[in-house]
Amino acid sequence: MNDAASLEMTPASAGALAPVPETARRLLLRMFADPHLLEEGERLALVEELRACVQAHPAVADLRVLYGMALCVNLDVQEAIDELREGVRLAPDSFIAQLKLGELWMRLRVCRKAEKHTREAALLSRNPAQAELARRQAAAIRNLLLHGVERGGYRSPLSVFGRLRRLFRDRRAETALAVDG
Repeated sequence: MNDAASLEMTPASAGALAPVPETARRLLLRMFADPHLLEEGERLALVEELRACVQAHPAVADLRVLYGMALCVNLDVQEAIDELREGVRLAPDSFIAQLKLGELWMRLRVCRKAEKHTREAALLSRNPAQAELARRQAAAIRNLLLHGVERGGYRSPLSVFGRLRRLFRDRRAETALAVDG
């Protein structure tokens, strides 16, 4: 199947994921297995092929999510944010779009936005596997918030005291374990 034929889409499939070229499909499978396995040239090729797919089918939200994920792997953060936001805008009821945008915000330590999108993904989950993915991501975000690792946004100058209190509490617990053990 050549690339031009693989990018064709019928009106009936406009709401579904647009066909992706075979080379991009193979690279996507490798990216999902382990993103670190892709060499720089392969990442660039994947991004270019998915960019062409998105340009050919700009209204397909799932394709934008795949493209955003590939941009994340390629460390093109701002463009990834834009594509994932557009995917969420096109399909606000998409579990994977909400989850992946939440994951990107979590990795960027913008925890309040991550929390919002992850919560929305949890509400959209349709099976136990999806619910578990959202639950684990929400737990990771709560852990970041607990330890005060959030970036961005306005924070009170008094929040420093909360971080210091947690630091001393953790150290006291370690000291108590060392003395008891």
